[in-house]
Amino acid sequence: MRIFILFLAVFVHLTVNANEEWMRYAAISPDGKSIAFTYKGDLYIVPAEGGEGRPLTFHTAHDYEPVWSNDGSKICFASNRFGNFDLFVINARGGEAKRLTYHSNDEIPYTFTSDDKYVLFGAARLDAVNHRQYPTGSQPELYKVAVEGSSVDQFWTIPAEEVQMSNDGKTIIYQDKKGGEDVFRKHHVSAITRDIWKYDVESKKHEILISCK
Repeated sequence: MRIFILFLAVFVHLTVNANEEWMRYAAISPDGKSIAFTYKGDLYIVPAEGGEGRPLTFHTAHDYEPVWSNDGSKICFASNRFGNFDLFVINARGGEAKRLTYHSNDEIPYTFTSDDKYVLFGAARLDAVNHRQYPTGSQPELYKVAVEGSSVDQFWTIPAEEVQMSNDGKTIIYQDKKGGEDVFRKHHVSAITRDIWKYDVESKKHEILISCK
């Protein structure tokens, strides 16, 4: 009997922990009042002070990486509804998600532009054969697509990740990617450790802010 109770306790503990680990990719709204997150492949929104999570998407595909628009009215996210991960945008209050990208490679949203007209996202769409990033595709380039729908334009060829644009649109913060660093390896220091950079839109200059070498 004791063995059974012990087994039951371990099972419940593992189940609860597994469910908690499904809650990932949290994103705080611009006004700080709501948090969007992924739970078991769907997007939810919960009040920042706590409460019941409200489902934003309900789909058999995996939806993740929610990104808020600056006015808090929209959320862009990645979903593999058509095989690979494409970009979708949805009203933060709910409704039908609109597909923004159609490429065969995975794409991850990073930030809305300051005017909320475009989404900047990362993707390994590959450059010309003479580009240094060809042909591995392990280092994503930066692209933009209109929220209302448009063709995709390349924003940078450099491998920038976790890109964030300031509210006035004059500054962009990002981390570089030099190689196959394990992002879950804490305190990793090497030649491929990611660094934090700042980009001045007006001067078009990149400046390193934090070097992790």
